[in-house]
Amino acid sequence: MRLLRTLSGLTVAAVCLAGCGGGDAGAPSAAVTPQFVAPAESGATAAPPATPASDAPARPEPSAPATTPAPPASAAVNVAKTVKYVFPVKASNVAYHPTHAKYPATDIFADCGEPVVATTSGVVLEISLKDVYVKGSPDGPYNGGLFVSILGDDGVRYYGSHLSKVTAGIRAGVRVTAGQSLGKVGHTGNANNVCHLHYGVSPPCAKVGDWKVRRGVIWPAGFLDSWRKKGQKSPVATVAAWKRSHNCKA
Repeated sequence: MRLLRTLSGLTVAAVCLAGCGGGDAGAPSAAVTPQFVAPAESGATAAPPATPASDAPARPEPSAPATTPAPPASAAVNVAKTVKYVFPVKASNVAYHPTHAKYPATDIFADCGEPVVATTSGVVLEISLKDVYVKGSPDGPYNGGLFVSILGDDGVRYYGSHLSKVTAGIRAGVRVTAGQSLGKVGHTGNANNVCHLHYGVSPPCAKVGDWKVRRGVIWPAGFLDSWRKKGQKSPVATVAAWKRSHNCKA
């Protein structure tokens, strides 16, 4: 039965991926075949597609003074070595796709009510405790429904949305540890009524409000593969490379 549930989850994933997005993608017609963005080659970062002119621009982080040298990538990687990573959904029956519609992210499919936990230790940046998404609305900051984003001690932002509940005591500024409960899997926001966690990885940039970056800018699946097997693959270098090349503009 577990195998059938997992296969079923992957089938649902193909339907949902075209519409959920962090859940920041618009709801598509059910008759349209999902179109996935191909992941970048190993070691490279994929630039998200151009943003329609009608979308509100993300708030970019001010550029550092020209006299301030960028820290070497090796330094960021060394910091990440001291950080513990865990898989963000604590459940035995979980499925996710290596690609995602429109921009780099991952939808992690699990039963509604399964625990969502902190990927790593850090501080809560931003949360939503109320689902104000209106079906059919254009892409925007409300697509995720209930969500939590944290700034990890590695300098990376981790975002999970479509929650059915945010854990009591989780609020902006609260420190969390790897594996600590953040909420429960749900289908709030633009989730096509499918239980899953939209999962995005990004640099903090404006820290809050920059929803186009927050929803995800690098492909998480390779890191999720590692963490699911108790590995410690770090996204620090990949996130830093994206920030250097895109200057926080998604």
